[in-house]
Amino acid sequence: MKFEKLGKYIITRELGKGGSSVVYLCHDPYHQRDVALKLYSIDQDLSEEQQRIRKKLFFNEAHLAGMLQHPNILPIFDAGEENGKCYLVMEYVRGAQPLSVFCQPQNLLPVRKVVEVVFKCAKALDYAHRKGVVHRDIKPSNILMTADGDVRIVDFGIADHPVAEHTPMAGLVGSPSYMAPEQVREERVTNLTDIYALGVLMYELLTGKRPFYGENLSRLVHQILNARPLPVHKLRSDVPEGLEQIVEKAMHRDPAQRYRSALELSVALTGAFNDLGRMAREVAEQERFNMVRRLSFFQEFSYPEIWEVLNASKWETHDKDERIVVEGEMDDNFFIIVSGEAVVTKGGKVLGKLREGDCFGEMGYMSRSKRTATVTSSSGVTVMRVNATLIEQASVPCQLRFHRVFLRTLIERLARTSEMVAEDEGRG
Repeated sequence: MKFEKLGKYIITRELGKGGSSVVYLCHDPYHQRDVALKLYSIDQDLSEEQQRIRKKLFFNEAHLAGMLQHPNILPIFDAGEENGKCYLVMEYVRGAQPLSVFCQPQNLLPVRKVVEVVFKCAKALDYAHRKGVVHRDIKPSNILMTADGDVRIVDFGIADHPVAEHTPMAGLVGSPSYMAPEQVREERVTNLTDIYALGVLMYELLTGKRPFYGENLSRLVHQILNARPLPVHKLRSDVPEGLEQIVEKAMHRDPAQRYRSALELSVALTGAFNDLGRMAREVAEQERFNMVRRLSFFQEFSYPEIWEVLNASKWETHDKDERIVVEGEMDDNFFIIVSGEAVVTKGGKVLGKLREGDCFGEMGYMSRSKRTATVTSSSGVTVMRVNATLIEQASVPCQLRFHRVFLRTLIERLARTSEMVAEDEGRG
């Protein structure tokens, strides 16, 4: 770089380089903010055709400055030309990474996050389509993920829009791996073309593989036009069938069989997201059941009865040195330690330790009285807080079983306490 300033923008350092441009981090002294400046490489050593294409890309994107204002589209603040140098000024998103980072098999995003990302892209594209803008080059490297997990669509250089320069470019326009069949046939592109590319993007984010491969462009085009991609679940087993069907519909070879709009796709993704949330809750509940059924307290319970107790309980986690119950407080809950350890104190004196499967809070549960001791976690602890009122709503067999085991536990606790008192008196 042989210059330190372009227009009013003070150049700090290079951020990245593409086939037709270089992106710099710059400072905008007027607005007192950092910005990303995209400088198109239109050098004299390029052929006239290459220079024409670079200028077309610049003017095409410059026309969109200020036109697309959506939280998931990277805004273009300014565009300019100085001494033959054409540049765009955009928002600088610190710590952002292209989605291509998350298309590697060893670095895939959770399925729910993929749905969230594609949902936001679909909403942004729906907004652009309503403005008459078709991106035409949706792919992982043209979508940024911010440090807080949000997304920004970038690079509208070859977008089709009302004020775009429609001088034709030789050959295919876009990135072949993400092109819809109508695009590789060089037919008219529509909003459905972007939907197809978004389906390919989702496939790659979920599996770490592109749906179509070819040793050369000819083979790749043949695949896009004639082949069927490997089903998503064959590459990633935790993808539910409903989400796989969404990917397949978005990528349908026939545009008429795809989602009619990006908004329709986003609605489908909302349903998938809710289903995934339900599935995640079911998995979490099953994990809790598996943890609880091995505890000694529940050895006599049938599986349905364990589920009833779980439904009458609240699942809590406590960090080390966190008080679970406090001496003197009113409480009617009974506690079972699922994992971890805790210590029991009264008046600052240690009375004992509790481990996985141990219970506490029996007296408060029975009489709804003040706590007579404090229980503090001595490590990370997970407990079941069993509510007396909710247990009363369980089936009669479950209530009988619970109270029989509960009373036996209480008697054992009282017996141990009596032995400790006797030992203390003997030593005294």
